[in-house]
Amino acid sequence: MKANLNIYTIEMGSTLIQALKKIDNNKKGFLVVINDLTEVKGTLTDGDIRRGFITGLSVNDPIEMAYKMNYTALSLQDGVPAAIDLFKNNAIRFLPIIDERSRLVNIITKNQLHSMLLQDIHANLMYDFQSLDDTIVDHEIFQKPWGFYKTTVMNDYCQAKIMCVYPGAQLSLQSHAHREEHWIVAHGIGKVQLGESELEAKCGDAFFIPKGCKHRLVNTGDKESLVITEVQIGDYFGEDDIQRFEDIYGRA
Repeated sequence: MKANLNIYTIEMGSTLIQALKKIDNNKKGFLVVINDLTEVKGTLTDGDIRRGFITGLSVNDPIEMAYKMNYTALSLQDGVPAAIDLFKNNAIRFLPIIDERSRLVNIITKNQLHSMLLQDIHANLMYDFQSLDDTIVDHEIFQKPWGFYKTTVMNDYCQAKIMCVYPGAQLSLQSHAHREEHWIVAHGIGKVQLGESELEAKCGDAFFIPKGCKHRLVNTGDKESLVITEVQIGDYFGEDDIQRFEDIYGRA
């Protein structure tokens, strides 16, 4: 068993308070229950422990009184496609990976799988999934004077966003040195300025913004937000790759 899996495992005979401490430390909400041969005997989540307390268990009771003996696992022969299929079940958040003798050899979470796929990492089930930055699949919503955006995908070569422009609001007239952008209007009506051209924008319209091209997006509606899906392609996607020429919010 890999050394970095220790924080995600607990041995039979441990107490619920020991399990809670490990779960609090690993920040994942689960443990894989093993014996002294590292054979997987079940799984234990923070929810399992909470339900145990509701039924009268105490912190010093053994984990055998709360853990699940019936668990879903991957074998090394299954491969990543099997993990994709299993994670379609919303009740499954993590999967132990076992060898032919049911010994734990790895663990993968749903967020780690998504992170690996979205970053185009080609790996087998022995990959060090714990080294992945799985926060890329859970981006925050960023508020802007014109509305908000949420990144949906980000890797080394592209970034995808959903942008919501409030009625009457508009982005600054801007350009980018390191990325091109592709917009598709998903909802609402508006106006797109590309260089010296000004184009109407409605649901289903698509726009290409090359690197260095001055552009601006305006919601011309008075009731509904203008929703845009944006795909950026380039070598840098930071917010500081924005050169503003005009801005009604005083940011130019």
